[in-house]
Amino acid sequence: MEPAGGRRYDVLTLGEPLYELAEATVDGRHVYLPGFGGDVSNVAVAAARQGARAAIYTRLGDDAFGRRFLELWRAEGVDAGAVQVDADAHTGVYTISYGPSGHEFGYLRRGSAASRMRPEDVPLEAVASARVLHVSAISQAISASACDAVFHALEAARSQGVAVSYDTNLRLGLWPLARARAVTLATVGLADYCLPSLEDAAALTGRDDPEGIVDALLALGARVVVLKLGSEGALVGSGAERWRVPGHPVALVDATGAGDCFDGAFLARIARGDTPAEAARYANAAAALAVTGRGAVAPIPTADAVRAFLAGEGEPAQT
Repeated sequence: MEPAGGRRYDVLTLGEPLYELAEATVDGRHVYLPGFGGDVSNVAVAAARQGARAAIYTRLGDDAFGRRFLELWRAEGVDAGAVQVDADAHTGVYTISYGPSGHEFGYLRRGSAASRMRPEDVPLEAVASARVLHVSAISQAISASACDAVFHALEAARSQGVAVSYDTNLRLGLWPLARARAVTLATVGLADYCLPSLEDAAALTGRDDPEGIVDALLALGARVVVLKLGSEGALVGSGAERWRVPGHPVALVDATGAGDCFDGAFLARIARGDTPAEAARYANAAAALAVTGRGAVAPIPTADAVRAFLAGEGEPAQT
């Protein structure tokens, strides 16, 4: 059954999944345990666990890691019908080690299948079938052709009345700050929902005050800005209105993928008709639950778990 409005998907994500190899100690031995990552894959899984009709577009290598992702999405109810398999490239991989300063990430993504995305590869029918298209700056940073593909998808979405969601995920290992600023801030102006973290937004805008950051991003053309403040919650801005969403005191285990969980949960609730403030309150609770477990995907909560966590709380405070 199609959702109201004739859209096949609530959320379609576009970008690069990354197979995860996380350092651990098992029986006194250092090993790397398998898992799943990549921001847009995490967002799709998070949206699906909240009951949204989620789908993903990417390119995978014809390898074991790519097949594992297809199995994951099938198990999670994420539609992967638009995913393309590239026999001449590999699926991206990242490693997590834990040193004195915390997480240490390594990437094996140069020349990955997803980095070979081109504008002509974008599944325009799938884009037009979504309520929301979600992309991130990482999707643009992995290669020039992938960046072009993202802009082509955004143009198609806007022409078809599909809302655009954008996470400004800043990875300076992929591109220099000057180029990241130019591309990212231009894309903010195309977004219906801009979902930056405080750290990334401060680097991109040169401001460190949340209210000023929200004002700056709205001035670029974003319709709604949801500034993720980590343990401090979130600040939502739309026009002249602002809402503060408080944080949750939880036992932090691993923050990997928490922002992606926030994005997926937020978009799932937007698709259900929540206001941005209501959706951000829900998403903030989902992200708080996600940091109490290890890994990017395993601890993403279900809708039942989030609702139970939120039981008895008040509404977001308007500022």
